[in-house]
Amino acid sequence: MKKRLLPLIGCLSILCTSVLFSQQDYRNSNQINSALRALVSRHSSNASLKSLTKTIGNKDIWALTLSNGKADNNPAIAIVGGVEGNHLLGVELTVKLAENILNNHKDILENTTFYIFPNMSPDATEQYFRKLKYERIGNAKKTDDDRDGVVNEDGYEDLNNDNLITLIRVEDPTGDYKVLEDDERIMVKADTKKGEKGNYKVFSEGIDNDHDGVFNEDGEGGVAFNKNLTYNFPYFKPGAGEHPVSEKEHRALLDFLYEKWNVFSVLTFGPANNLSTPLKYNAPNAKKRVVTSILKEDENLNKFISETYNKITETKEAPKSITKGGGFFEWSYFHFGKLAMSTPAWWPSKIKGDSITKPSKNPKASFLQWANEEGITDVFVDWTEIKHPDFPNQKVEVGGIVPFKMLNPPYQKIDTIAKKHTDFVLEIAKIQPSVSFNNLKTEVLGSGLTRITVDLYNSGLIPTHTEMGTRSRWLRKINVRLKLAKGQEVISGNKFQLIDAIGEDDTMQLTWLIKGKGNLQIEAGAPHTGTEKTTIKL
Repeated sequence: MKKRLLPLIGCLSILCTSVLFSQQDYRNSNQINSALRALVSRHSSNASLKSLTKTIGNKDIWALTLSNGKADNNPAIAIVGGVEGNHLLGVELTVKLAENILNNHKDILENTTFYIFPNMSPDATEQYFRKLKYERIGNAKKTDDDRDGVVNEDGYEDLNNDNLITLIRVEDPTGDYKVLEDDERIMVKADTKKGEKGNYKVFSEGIDNDHDGVFNEDGEGGVAFNKNLTYNFPYFKPGAGEHPVSEKEHRALLDFLYEKWNVFSVLTFGPANNLSTPLKYNAPNAKKRVVTSILKEDENLNKFISETYNKITETKEAPKSITKGGGFFEWSYFHFGKLAMSTPAWWPSKIKGDSITKPSKNPKASFLQWANEEGITDVFVDWTEIKHPDFPNQKVEVGGIVPFKMLNPPYQKIDTIAKKHTDFVLEIAKIQPSVSFNNLKTEVLGSGLTRITVDLYNSGLIPTHTEMGTRSRWLRKINVRLKLAKGQEVISGNKFQLIDAIGEDDTMQLTWLIKGKGNLQIEAGAPHTGTEKTTIKL
């Protein structure tokens, strides 16, 4: 009897240990690396892991490929996390999406490949796990952001010794900040057009080390991944780098993607958001030599994809999309020409309010209201007076929202968020562009001649090419070709022909006049639509 109990006790012990040590907070680089290796080990026939390069901070830039073993043979979706170093949620979601697909939806890999890049800013995201916590977005490169000839000379100082970098506010009648009426913890700029006057100056927590009147403008932070891409590059801005695609991680990712002709869509987890609210077409900007508006056909596609996203994820009251130039999402549409999708994936919902508490329109105050309703208490550092060497005769206080809290939900919410976004990605895979032959007809005309007519059909609800992709001429066109047997000759029609695009649920009729007998093979497709083959006996 005791022997029979031993295995049961062992199982219970393992279960209890698993529950006891279940993940309670975001995972650092080493933990993410271990999770990726373990995932590939468990699913070796459907997953592979490759380090594209190492950052200056010696962190791997991983490419995780999920496929049926023949990755290049199917249309592919690229999924990118960590485009902003303070958005740890994006990193976690990429890994959990991969886990969900491999554990529960492996059948989707028969028709779709996934290229997943969990973290493009590993130098920056590690700041969350260090003793001094602040929202870093740049890599480990030493930079001269204030262009004074010295690098990294004015970083943050923890003035209240709480290991968090928040804000300092200085009482000053010449200041342009005031407390928010909705929540006096929040500082906002005074609106002089409304007769408001400021009575505070506000800076990031620290000291003006180089005595130039600016605080913490040139500390550790390096080049930000989401500022260093080619579209609308922000020249001479802090964190942008000396020129577009200046960093190893940028070049490695773009080199990888440019060689993967089967990618039809790119999903980015970051501050840009065209999924909750689709982009709007602007005719003048769309007609510029350098296009700065989504094109008209792509506007309709974006609207359809957005409706699908909102229905599946049930997200509401999305924050305004943030794009500042040099961003990855913008590159993926304007310069890569793919179906580009981006979302922060989570944001605090607005409270319903009551007769006492009204929902605030200010994002920070709204966040604090949400946190209070959720019973989350570790999101704000109360304003505390300190002595500051740069303001010896003024009242100075340290306080503000805790770093990372507004962008990253409590870890316990991530599985639910990941499940909804997995469902969305699976839906995109199901409606991806896919070409096939339909309504094949052959007519024997005599004298060894046969007329062949067939419809090349895109069964997907996504067009084979975005309008931007067609306009850029970068995406490979649909290639239709005949493979003639000995003695066969094309009398009418093209042996080879290229098709610019086929719309969603649309067809293009093809016809040839062939002389000869035997088997004739027709092949049509592109790497990002799949290839269809059929054989006809003449």
